[in-house]
Amino acid sequence: MKPEEILHCLALQQTPGVGLVSARVLYDVFGNATDVFTRRAELVHYTQPAQRRLLNHLDNPEALRRAERELEFAQKNGIDAICIGDRRYPSRLRECPDAPLVLFFKGDTNLNALRVVSMVGTRKATDYGRQLCNDFVRDLKALCPEVLIVSGLAYGIDIAAHRAALDNGLPTVGVLAHGLDRIYPPVHRNTAIEMLKMGGLLTEYMSETNPDRQNFVQRNRIVAGMADATIVVESAAKGGALITAGLATDYFRDCFAFPGRVGDPYSQGCNALVRDNKASLILSAEDFVKAMSWDIAPTNHQAPQAIQRQLFLDLSPDEEALIAALRPHRDGLQINTLVVEADIPINRASALLFELEMKGVVKALAGGVYKVV
Repeated sequence: MKPEEILHCLALQQTPGVGLVSARVLYDVFGNATDVFTRRAELVHYTQPAQRRLLNHLDNPEALRRAERELEFAQKNGIDAICIGDRRYPSRLRECPDAPLVLFFKGDTNLNALRVVSMVGTRKATDYGRQLCNDFVRDLKALCPEVLIVSGLAYGIDIAAHRAALDNGLPTVGVLAHGLDRIYPPVHRNTAIEMLKMGGLLTEYMSETNPDRQNFVQRNRIVAGMADATIVVESAAKGGALITAGLATDYFRDCFAFPGRVGDPYSQGCNALVRDNKASLILSAEDFVKAMSWDIAPTNHQAPQAIQRQLFLDLSPDEEALIAALRPHRDGLQINTLVVEADIPINRASALLFELEMKGVVKALAGGVYKVV
């Protein structure tokens, strides 16, 4: 992506007076942030009357200067600034209306892994909760060897999930509530450094941002939005884990919870989620994999599949483009990654995929994943 576009995305994201949703609306008008600034006089013709007052905020040279300083910091420290239009941007998060226009990432993993799971819970994890994390991730690795584990690098369940992923050879990403010029809490620094080699650290916040309370609440939407499913391991009656679970539901993602003993203060949240039908109860990784339809399909029928694809010769150019994008990926592609690969608008792609599914050419899997049959 052009450096100019990265600069303008970052400037738009942190322009005072323009919120997350409004920034996305302005971005979507032209499909890029550069035109939002250079053609802002035209925005009056495309935006709602209530949004037009925001246009005055775009005349803010300081926002561009701050963005320039941040990009210099990122380049100096080996940090990737990933814009929402970049193929590396988490495709699941992109479909959320309040997704940030720019994410900062330091690490070595694919943020668009075929399967992504968020694990969250109380910061006062019990031995029961920590053991659940270890057992679940260990068994999940055996059932689905290629899974990305996401959490928030906080005390308790978060750090237990990260450690369990590392111990079992799975990549894990920590979503931070501050810039990448620090690690909070500092006691997790060694784990964070280890994650850079097998996963990474992700944030929407620029350097010099303090880990304030509201930032932790806001970052929870990234934890929920970039995953296929959110799993609550332990939670009190109130807490950030329940906020993340609620966001996952709002984003139409799957939500699961491990039950606990009645009366246990750090199982009240999980038990309430299950009782109120806000999360599905799971007891093991096998339960979770079955609920997500992630069972590994046999791979010894490749020849018949190749023959079946040859039966359909009346595909449109757009259908051919979708099939061409899917064909190299035996396990399939998530739809938001697929539309970027095929360069087809998501509304058009959704209709085409439905037609291809009816023809028996593609198969829809859990989490918005499609694969060639």
